[in-house]
Amino acid sequence: MKPQPTRKRRRVPKVLRIILGILCTLLVLSGALYTLAYFNTDNSLAARLLVWQDASAKDFNRFTNRPVANAGPAYTYQRLPANNLYSPAFQTVTTNDNDYGQNQDLRQFLTSTGTTSFLVIKNNQIIYEQYFNGYNATSEVTSFSIAKSFTSALVGIAIEDGSIESVNTPITRYLPELAKRDPRFEKITIQHLLTMTSGIQWHKEANPLQSDDSKTYYDPNLRSLALQCNIVAAPGKQFVYNPYNALLLGLILERTTHQSVSHYLQEKIWKPLGMEASGSWSLDSAQDGFEKMESGINGRAIDFAKFGSLFLNHGKWNNQQIIPAAWVKQSTGASTQTDPDWFYQYLWWISSRDGVNYHYSARGNKGEFIYLMPDQNLEIVRFGSEYGYNSWPAFFESLGVKIAAIDHQHNTPSSINNMVQPDSSVQVK
Repeated sequence: MKPQPTRKRRRVPKVLRIILGILCTLLVLSGALYTLAYFNTDNSLAARLLVWQDASAKDFNRFTNRPVANAGPAYTYQRLPANNLYSPAFQTVTTNDNDYGQNQDLRQFLTSTGTTSFLVIKNNQIIYEQYFNGYNATSEVTSFSIAKSFTSALVGIAIEDGSIESVNTPITRYLPELAKRDPRFEKITIQHLLTMTSGIQWHKEANPLQSDDSKTYYDPNLRSLALQCNIVAAPGKQFVYNPYNALLLGLILERTTHQSVSHYLQEKIWKPLGMEASGSWSLDSAQDGFEKMESGINGRAIDFAKFGSLFLNHGKWNNQQIIPAAWVKQSTGASTQTDPDWFYQYLWWISSRDGVNYHYSARGNKGEFIYLMPDQNLEIVRFGSEYGYNSWPAFFESLGVKIAAIDHQHNTPSSINNMVQPDSSVQVK
């Protein structure tokens, strides 16, 4: 038998070999870069942007947190039976978004919008409470910008305590290094920070490394970042939603109360309200140890609801005036005297159903809401893993209309005098 001729191997073209080599090298380098970034997320803005990317409702697992302890006895809301007077209001929902259809089952709507917690509280009684998408009553949620409204309350308490002089005090009284860098900072008051009218520069750039949006959320040294902010407009003239304002308020609280903002929150709000569980406040980094201020308070949805109930009760809880009643009114009332844009006051959003009754809310990035309707003693709390729906305030208002109709039909009073007063001496667990 004749030997078979050996086949010549096809050689990979040189150009292709070069390309494959480059691709392999890039793959190895990118893997090494990602690994390096992964182990530097506590001290690098770039690393956080590469590894963490967009903000998440689970960010309390990413950031270092400072505990905010609770203290017994815990306050427990009265809960109406599952099938109660107001149940018909929670059967179906009417939306103005074609993506969800005009009418559908409420639970289906809340599930499909990424909602994780949904509570409705009237006269300090829970009339609806449901959890979705794997969450339950003990699940931890994060505030995002709801934290700003907590910050506002802490400023009001600090003024009442005498730690801060007044809302009209120039911020340079407590942050003198700003005036040394730019004398125009002397014209910015605490009120300007609270109403987002400070005139401080804010840019949301396409490049996340240059964007103030990324920096104020992910920078590992927020104290330094805040003290390097710049002025681009005269204060008190224009509303610009700007997290630098909250960061500066955090610095002022820290310096004037001589304690961390987390500890001040713990002693002035978290413990007095009888929160069911301890919470926490996310920090910029373990090394810098400064609260994120514009976001990052973590706790149970039911405990966030107590903060809203505190405001509906004019700052009073368990016979204790936790927040001055005047501050509650001043920080949540529609007024062009404190802000050229009445829809935003002291880190609270203001809305109106009829031009007479003004409602207000604390809001967050993923559709977190503490939505308050004082004329009905009504509070709606929503947390989610995504924003999910573009018209939450209108949706809340439609629920309020349904509940008001039930009150009218059954002659149920909604006066503040009929609210079940928070009293931990009779409602504990």
